[in-house]
Amino acid sequence: MSLLSHADGNDHAAHDHGHGHAHHAHHAHAAGPRLFWALLVTLAFAAVEAVAGFLSGSLALLGDAAHMVTDSASLGLATFAAWLARRPSTARHTYGYGRVETLAALINVLFMGFVVGGIAWAALRRFSAPVPVDGSLVAGVAMLGLLLNLGVAWLLLRGEQTLNTRGALLHVLGDLLGSVAALIAGLVVLWTGWTPIDPLLSLLICVLLAASSFNLLREVVRALMEGVPGNLSTEGVGRRLAACEGVRSVHDLHIWTLSSNRVALTAHLVVDSLDDWPAVLARARHLLAHEGIAHVTLQPEPFVRPLRRAAAAPRGPHEPRAPHDPPSGI
Repeated sequence: MSLLSHADGNDHAAHDHGHGHAHHAHHAHAAGPRLFWALLVTLAFAAVEAVAGFLSGSLALLGDAAHMVTDSASLGLATFAAWLARRPSTARHTYGYGRVETLAALINVLFMGFVVGGIAWAALRRFSAPVPVDGSLVAGVAMLGLLLNLGVAWLLLRGEQTLNTRGALLHVLGDLLGSVAALIAGLVVLWTGWTPIDPLLSLLICVLLAASSFNLLREVVRALMEGVPGNLSTEGVGRRLAACEGVRSVHDLHIWTLSSNRVALTAHLVVDSLDDWPAVLARARHLLAHEGIAHVTLQPEPFVRPLRRAAAAPRGPHEPRAPHDPPSGI
């Protein structure tokens, strides 16, 4: 199985992508309202946390409030991307606008990097210049934020897990962890008066968010580079295609990511007979559907048996030997 060039089909080439586009549009439509409600709830509570953080002097609350403001921007971007992804394909954008969700996820990840850096910088400054913290106010607001973020995360988890919604969910997860950190910090300050716990927990949350952001960034870059999705193997898919009844071999196999939940595949299949191509095509499509590959282009090629060289006629005892013939006895 060789990976050479992406070939255009001829009259025998088979394309199967209409159902996959409709499936993608359905889930993009379902994701939009969830993202919109998550945006409204997050933006409203960001204002509450900002006021409480200023009054209490808690970096954990102020950081979480700033984080929720950036979340509101990211959720707004994700909502717009989900709406744009529902637009049908055009002559200019024949695959539709699904990849805009991947771009939105990339922007959200980069935005999260700036947020993590800002919170970490402020936390390090707090170690050298401690600030009094009102533990009771911090704990009360953090508990409310924890419940709210659990509700928003539950709302997003119930929808289709595209790169776009996962990027938004990453921000909500950061809010959730920030609320937990603020709650613990508030309780520790309230019971012991030890204020360094506030910036210390903020740094811990920054480390966790940086790790999650890196994992998502790796998937986004793979999608933008049209790489093979992480859950698929080119060799594995090629072997399963080659094992289909009527298929001799597979070559020019390409698999890439169209958008968050759409995968494309093109391949040349060497078949026993072109007369059996409709049945072979149906089996191949059924196999690829189970792999989650929606957009398929398959090109059949007839199997050509190799010609055997005719055996050389025996030479008479007195017939002169050709110059390239080996001496007798070798």
